[in-house]
Amino acid sequence: MATQHVISAQGRKDEGKGASRRLRRAGFVPAVVYGAGQEPESIQIEHNTVLLASRHEWFFSSVLDLNVDGKTQKVLVRDWQKHPFKMLMLHMDFLRINENELVRVAVPIHFLNQEKSPAAKTAGLVISHNLTEVTVSCLPGNLPEYLELDLTSLTEGDIIHLSEIKLPANVEIPELALGKEHDVAVVTVASVREEVDETPAVEGDAAAPAAAPAPEKK
Repeated sequence: MATQHVISAQGRKDEGKGASRRLRRAGFVPAVVYGAGQEPESIQIEHNTVLLASRHEWFFSSVLDLNVDGKTQKVLVRDWQKHPFKMLMLHMDFLRINENELVRVAVPIHFLNQEKSPAAKTAGLVISHNLTEVTVSCLPGNLPEYLELDLTSLTEGDIIHLSEIKLPANVEIPELALGKEHDVAVVTVASVREEVDETPAVEGDAAAPAAAPAPEKK
C-alpha cells in the first residue's frame, strides 16, 4: 500500500501579482487546485512545508492528500515555478484526481547494485543511465513512488530496455503500446578506448611545401 502524504494548506481570496508578492513576503507559496470537474481553487501553503516536501521524490510523483482548511482532496503536483537561483518556490499547481480513473505520472527509477556489477568493476567501461524516470499509467491507488532496476549482473555491451523494468501489479508503461521502436534503452554499457593520432608530427618549416621558382623576365 502506498504511503500517505499529507500537505496542509489554507484557502485564499486575494489574487493577482501584488497579492502573490505579499504572500511570498509572509512566507507562503501561492497555489491553485483544479480539475475533476470542479472550479479552480486558490490556496496558500507555508513555504517551509513546500520546501521540505520538495526534497523528496514522492512530492512530485505520488498522490498527495491536500488538506485545505480541514477538507482533504487527492491531488498530483502538475506544475511549479522556482526562483532561478534562490531556494524559493514561487507558485504551484495541483491537479485533483478521481480515484476510479487512470492517471499518467512520471515516476523515478532507482538503480540498484550497480557498484556490485562486473561492468562497474571493469576498467574502460562506462555505464549510462539514459532514463532516470518513466511515465506509468494506473489507478491512483496503485501508483508506485518509484520503480527499481537491479543492475547486479550488468556486463560489457549490455543494454536494458524499457520493457525489462519490473512493474507492480496493475501498472503499465503506455509508451510500450506504441510499438517496438518505443522500447528504448534505459541503461547501456559501452567501452571507451583512447584514439591514438597516428599522423607524424612535423617540425618547423619542413612541413611547408617548397616555393615555386619565380618566372624569368624576358
